[in-house]
Amino acid sequence: MGALLLCSGGLDSTTVGYWLVEKRISFQPVFFDYGQHCVEKEWETVQKVLPVSDLVSPVLRIDISSIYEHSTSRLIAEPNLWKEHVEDDELYIPYRTLLFFSVGACIAQTRGFDRVYSGFINSNHAKELDCSATFLNGLDSLSRNLGPIRFELPFRDWSKADVVRRASELKVPIGRTYSCQLFSDTPCGACPNCVERLNAIESVNP
Repeated sequence: MGALLLCSGGLDSTTVGYWLVEKRISFQPVFFDYGQHCVEKEWETVQKVLPVSDLVSPVLRIDISSIYEHSTSRLIAEPNLWKEHVEDDELYIPYRTLLFFSVGACIAQTRGFDRVYSGFINSNHAKELDCSATFLNGLDSLSRNLGPIRFELPFRDWSKADVVRRASELKVPIGRTYSCQLFSDTPCGACPNCVERLNAIESVNP
């Protein structure tokens, strides 16, 4: 059976895509438009950075933006960093990860897939409950009790540096991936995602 990959154009999910191709696992990439201010940049990126292979279907874009249309998260409302200071907890979006996995499972079972893959790793800047290690580890028992879909997070216990090393081995276009939390077109270099990414790359390539 095929699989479904939750992807955003970021380093982690893109690396999982290359890892799946290496393992000869065919997959359907799914991209979520949840109203994020950088949605078009991410959408453009995800179509460019995923591996080109007969195992990879065209990216499916799912619009769930109406769910978060009243959100005050700075992932939805782009800040003006010349005038505003953004705290980590202002990046929080309620139940976003749980929503992604739930919708992903629905699509997967409808299409006859048995697995949903994600690039989530052991990192949780905004302290979201559904991005915690406890929640991610609990996905296994959750899926076993609900139905035939299994959630696979192959890098869940990895650091960002571990992902960078694996991405380099798999020839992932690391420099073309995008995961900035504050700017909608160019990486800010200052948000938690950018800082973690830059530190990981520097640690692997000092």
